[in-house]
Amino acid sequence: MENKIHIGLIREEKHPHDNRVAFTPKQCQWIMQHFPQVQIYVQPSPLRCFKDDEYEKAGVPLQEDLSHCTILLGIKEVPTDKLIVGKTYLFFSHTKKKQPHNQRMLQTILEKNITLIDYECLIHPDGQRILGFGFFAGIVGAHNGLMAYGEKTRSFHFKRVHTCHDFQELINHYFGIKLPPLKIVITGSGRVAAGALEIMGMLGIKYLPPEEYLVNTYSYPVYTQLKAGELYLRKDDKTYSRADFHAHPEAYECRFLPYVTVSDILMNGIYWDEKIPPLFQADDLKKENFRIQVIADITDDTNGSIPCNLGDSTIENPVYGVTKDTMQQTAPYLPGTVDMMCVSNLPNELPRDASQYFGDQLMKYVFDELLKTNSEMISNATIVANGRLTERYAYLEDYAKGKLS
Repeated sequence: MENKIHIGLIREEKHPHDNRVAFTPKQCQWIMQHFPQVQIYVQPSPLRCFKDDEYEKAGVPLQEDLSHCTILLGIKEVPTDKLIVGKTYLFFSHTKKKQPHNQRMLQTILEKNITLIDYECLIHPDGQRILGFGFFAGIVGAHNGLMAYGEKTRSFHFKRVHTCHDFQELINHYFGIKLPPLKIVITGSGRVAAGALEIMGMLGIKYLPPEEYLVNTYSYPVYTQLKAGELYLRKDDKTYSRADFHAHPEAYECRFLPYVTVSDILMNGIYWDEKIPPLFQADDLKKENFRIQVIADITDDTNGSIPCNLGDSTIENPVYGVTKDTMQQTAPYLPGTVDMMCVSNLPNELPRDASQYFGDQLMKYVFDELLKTNSEMISNATIVANGRLTERYAYLEDYAKGKLS
């Protein structure tokens, strides 16, 4: 039975180091039981959220040299010197928008006759992305936003998520914490927003429809959620259609402004690109009635939907302040400033749960397809096949040749 399929879980080598993994030890064990033709190996790593011996106990051999594997699974971009000739890799490559910092990596993938399947490009037939860590980004982002508000107002104290072993420990931490009356506005309706809503539910924060939220005051904490259709309407006839909005975002105006006068915390989970108007303008910060004290920018686009996002913060120092009149970055928790939480790798604070969630989606929707000789889902997500750009990603040609638009 030597036609086994050898699959390797690679060590994350990109700095700063990621601690997540595509499959947990138990998931590897399950796969090898249900797919006897598959053998999984794991590269040892001192930084992974699951320890090497957890894999060994689950019957997954540790192996430094993965050159006998045909398929290699990682999470983040792979440094060029670590890429092995002729292999099939799955990871988040961040190349499909011609990101400058990954241009050299894509060139090396082409030079080394590698096949690159990008997790981000794996989609269901209706166009929805299959894989993503957005749900745990939403959970950690919502927690961090509340944590920042507690520190700023000195009204309650949350522990840091990354000090918890897992999500269960975080949930236990919420028992008995009483929040003051505050108003939270959540934007978006995808995985990020779903994660933020999970935290609202755990803390017993009450949902209100937008129209009630805007006009009433409450003696307990409340939140509202604004989906794209409530945030953006066509300038001409005040309607919203998803397809039209994504095709012609410049024809839409943003209706968020009234919320800055009644909210204490904004948790931003909405999709953004250059053509979409921001939620508010830099000048709005200077107004007397700008009430928001903390913004958890979970989708985290620098100078994007939130004009006072001045760049990423880190898991170690998740919050920075911004002065309202000059938009200068300053220390967090100062009076009269807006505190920004702009961590780009939030799921790394709950890596065990985030990895399990990711591996579950991978097992349910992708793994069978990966083992087929022909899979439309896999070919649509293949940016490079055996060292050549595929037809779908031929637009990356100039980028791959060293030019940047």
